[in-house]
Amino acid sequence: MIESLTGSPVLLGLTLLAGLMVVIVAVKIAIKLAVRVGIVAAIILAAYYTAGHLGVV
Repeated sequence: MIESLTGSPVLLGLTLLAGLMVVIVAVKIAIKLAVRVGIVAAIILAAYYTAGHLGVV
């Protein structure tokens, strides 16, 4: 990877493009995971509230 940074501009461009794609995929996965965790947390809180274990102040 270091050779591509000191090599031709084409390799540098491809390296930057590959890095950008990795970041985009990682962000998409993180967003999906965060949404799923949020949905599960909402369902659990609703169940606790329905069962009367979660008091409203």
